[in-house]
Amino acid sequence: MATSATYLSTFSSLSLTTTATPNPRRSSLLLQHHHFFSLRSPKPTRPLKPSYALSSSGDIDTTFFDNVDPEQINTFDPPERPEGFTPPPSFDEGPFETEDEIAAAYEELYGPAYSGVSLLGTDINVMDSKVKKTTAFGKIKKEKVRDGFDERVVQVRRVTKVVKGGKQLHFRAVVVVGDKKGQVGVGVGKAKEVIAAVQKSATNARRNIITVPLTKYSTFPHRSEGNYGAAKVMLRPASPGTGVIAGGAVRIVLEMAGVENALGKQLGSNNALNNARATVVAVQQMRQFSEVARERGIPMEELWK
Repeated sequence: MATSATYLSTFSSLSLTTTATPNPRRSSLLLQHHHFFSLRSPKPTRPLKPSYALSSSGDIDTTFFDNVDPEQINTFDPPERPEGFTPPPSFDEGPFETEDEIAAAYEELYGPAYSGVSLLGTDINVMDSKVKKTTAFGKIKKEKVRDGFDERVVQVRRVTKVVKGGKQLHFRAVVVVGDKKGQVGVGVGKAKEVIAAVQKSATNARRNIITVPLTKYSTFPHRSEGNYGAAKVMLRPASPGTGVIAGGAVRIVLEMAGVENALGKQLGSNNALNNARATVVAVQQMRQFSEVARERGIPMEELWK
């Protein structure tokens, strides 16, 4: 209040001083639009010096916003809507989703819940290769999960890690799982014990299951090649009765997938893990003839013309 009173007295004194000048010409005072107050200092600050605007004739002109009424209430005038405009439905007006539909949508995006309850028919316990059971003596007994997948150990190697205090010894296991009906997966895991390494790799393989396209003769629909790292694998279909003519990790992957007649060849590295994954890459590039005909919109008979 004291500061406001000071400004009013200053304004009145300046106005009187300006009008009392002996110059007969019209004079007026231009005050600045904004005054900055210092709220922290207890003492009132000096008001800013007024600015004057001199016209070409030498008179002092006072500039105000004559065309703007500060008390006028401005209303927003939106543009007119075009003809045939249909407003979109509100979010709250649509049908509400049930809890099961929301849970199914989350499961489709992020996978099954940790509780093991699945709305899409997926069982989370399948992801675990072993189930812990307690025996009569209090020891933990591990048994395989009966999920329809068989396990084959491709390779077990001893690996070392150099640390500050010396070397740490671990075992790396490469395992292939499959149901021999077109489902196969390759996994790798490391642990301080061989059994634990095989368990980890089996769990990893179940998380990387792929579908192998097979014909009625249990072979591939067409030839394919796959690369992974320095490994290169060539796969060819074979006539009934040929069997699986392949070696190393390629043979294990094809047998676990359920392929009975096929030809396979390793053209690059001899690394078992890279060859197994190269086989998976080659299988993923294969497509059924019916799928290709459906995408092209033509009957299957037109594919061979």
